Amino acid sequence: MAKISAEEMRNEVGTEGEIVKESATESHPYAFHVSGPRNVSSPNWRDLINSSWKDANYRRTVMACFIQAVYLIELDRQENRTEANALAPKWWIPFKYKLVETLKDERDGSIFGAILEWDRSAALADFVLIRPSGAPRAVLALRGTLLKSPTMRRDIEDDLRFLAWESLKGSVRFNGALKALKALANKYGSNNVCIAGHSLGAGFALQVGKSLAKEGIYVEAPLFNPPSVSLAMSFRNIGEKAGFAWKRLKAMLPSKSDSQISYEEGATTSIRVGLKQWVPHLYINNSDYICCSYTDPDGGQNDQAADKENAKPTNGQAAAKLFLSSKGKQKFLEAHGLEQWWSDNLELQMAISNSKLISQQLKSLYTLPASQLTPGKR
Repeated sequence: MAKISAEEMRNEVGTEGEIVKESATESHPYAFHVSGPRNVSSPNWRDLINSSWKDANYRRTVMACFIQAVYLIELDRQENRTEANALAPKWWIPFKYKLVETLKDERDGSIFGAILEWDRSAALADFVLIRPSGAPRAVLALRGTLLKSPTMRRDIEDDLRFLAWESLKGSVRFNGALKALKALANKYGSNNVCIAGHSLGAGFALQVGKSLAKEGIYVEAPLFNPPSVSLAMSFRNIGEKAGFAWKRLKAMLPSKSDSQISYEEGATTSIRVGLKQWVPHLYINNSDYICCSYTDPDGGQNDQAADKENAKPTNGQAAAKLFLSSKGKQKFLEAHGLEQWWSDNLELQMAISNSKLISQQLKSLYTLPASQLTPGKR
């Protein structure tokens, strides 16, 4: 019987260990070939003639995959995966993109965002000589809450920040994402840059995109399951109902003078500014109580059917394009999950552009209060 040295035994055990790790990665529920999209092809020479990026379904699917990659970058970090067995890269490599930077939360070192750029070298290897029409030069993807102990505290802290104030501007993540997106827009031009997010990440993306829009920088923003429930919104709704009741009561009382009424109405007047509109795309599931408030209409009118995913928003409104998953009643985890947005059987039943909540959030982009108007503008 042949003798095996201790070193040979260690090498053999080490090799078997690597095989076990690779096998575990291949069968992991978050592996791209296990839970990723089934019918999405990688870019090839045909995209030079008819770009897949012009297809709204393809575009939505790829953006959702990029966000999933950010979740997995953080999980890979937490679980000490190496470059050889990491899960995240498989979620961007098929689309000819590469990771160029991660965004870290300085409070706990967790990764909450990533910058992905078009990988020209990988594309050339498959005879894709130029970037397909419609493919962004760079994407800033932001993940949502990850209920794992190393990052859960800071994630929930920002969740509570939104719940209390309907604003994320006090978070270090907001500042980091804003700085990164502005740098990308300056480097490549706003038309070649996109910001995408899911859940809490969609909340950050919406507010970061709005901040840039105030500076006249408009970037594409697909947002999946953005948070819509906050105490601030609840108080505002109560205030609106109280204001409506007061107006009805006031109408029943004798008026002091027409001039007084005119003054009071003028004090709250706002005027629409002739600016280009920033139109984020919000993907909503009505069974998801975190984001379903976006479907409350402003004025009671619904928009066209969801096959108009590329339709223009209503003119004269602070607008977003909202798309609803139409699977009917679902459990919360399924309704809030990111995976539904690359599912083969996804149906976007309808789109509305007159959401009451989005109008409230974006109104400041397109109107000026009366106090800021000159007499000539009134």
